[in-house]
Amino acid sequence: MPHIVVLSGAGISADSGLATFRGAGGLWEGYDITEVASIEGWHRDKEKVLEFYNKRREQLAKAEPNSGHFAIASLEDEFTVTVITQNIDNLHERAGSTNVLHLHGLLSEARSDNDPDLITEIGTAPIRLGDKASDGTQLRPNVVWFGEPVPMIEIAAEAVMNADMFIVVGTSLAVYPAASLVHYVEDDIPKFLVDPSKTEIHLTDDWKHIKQTAAVGLPKLTRKLSKKYR
Repeated sequence: MPHIVVLSGAGISADSGLATFRGAGGLWEGYDITEVASIEGWHRDKEKVLEFYNKRREQLAKAEPNSGHFAIASLEDEFTVTVITQNIDNLHERAGSTNVLHLHGLLSEARSDNDPDLITEIGTAPIRLGDKASDGTQLRPNVVWFGEPVPMIEIAAEAVMNADMFIVVGTSLAVYPAASLVHYVEDDIPKFLVDPSKTEIHLTDDWKHIKQTAAVGLPKLTRKLSKKYR
């Protein structure tokens, strides 16, 4: 089966009611991004960072996958699908996608402050100051913050290089290294951007830009792909 690779960003989750930080003027749910989404912020005030992600987890518990998530999941009926997401929510999985690479980690997981491989599934439960991993260190969200490496980027790049079709949805391609993945796409494959706005990097003329939100544009695109490649 043809291999479709989807790169998703915050826009697809915005359609499920989860806030994006790029359009918030440096504030994310009332918090300064540099204070809650950087390794420096974590070292400066762990309690504030934990509070922020606990609130995000509460929001995620109330959110549901939208038609964009379900459209991507439905592609698995006829294609091999790899979803590469910049999002830390689990809405792709809850919609039925079975092969999801989380570049920036998962909100529903905690990890040791010392060992990034010592991961605990916590669902929507809070992390409190003083909660310890099995190695005795403070539990922290299993997310990749500004100032930290992105361990899944090489695996993601390999998936993109092996794509027969490539879809970018809900991202302005402003955050690196995730944005660099578009440079690994083969020139001669179909490429689609589903987003109301332009990207922050130049895309060649062979990209098809669907200027709609993920919840509106993705179901239309997946139906067209299903008919064309059936």
